[in-house]
Amino acid sequence: MDAHYLILKTLNETPNISQRLLAEKMGISLGKVNFCLNELARKGWIKVDRFKNSQNKMGYAYFLTPRGLEEKARLTVHFLRRKAEEYELIRQQIDELHQELEKERQSVQNT
Repeated sequence: MDAHYLILKTLNETPNISQRLLAEKMGISLGKVNFCLNELARKGWIKVDRFKNSQNKMGYAYFLTPRGLEEKARLTVHFLRRKAEEYELIRQQIDELHQELEKERQSVQNT
C-alpha cells in the first residue's frame, strides 16, 4: 500500500513529524494518517513515544522497529517495481504519440 510505504519512508526520515504535517505532506486527511499510524503500530512496524515539546503540549515521535525497517525495504522494492512499470508504459505511450504526430505531419505535407 502506497500510504504505508510513504508514511514509513517519512517517519524514517523525520520521526518527530506531527500527524498534521504528515497529512499535509502526503496530501491525505489527518484521519487517514491517524488510522494508518495506529495500524502500523498494531502490526509492530512503528513504535510511538510521547514527549513534551517546548509549548508544554504532548507530542509524539514515531520510530521504525526492526520489522518496520524490513517492511519498508519490501515496500520500497514493490513501489520501485510498480513505478518502473508505470514509467515504461508512459514511455511507450509517448513513443506512440510521437509516431502518430509524425504520420499526421507527413499526411499534411503530402496534401
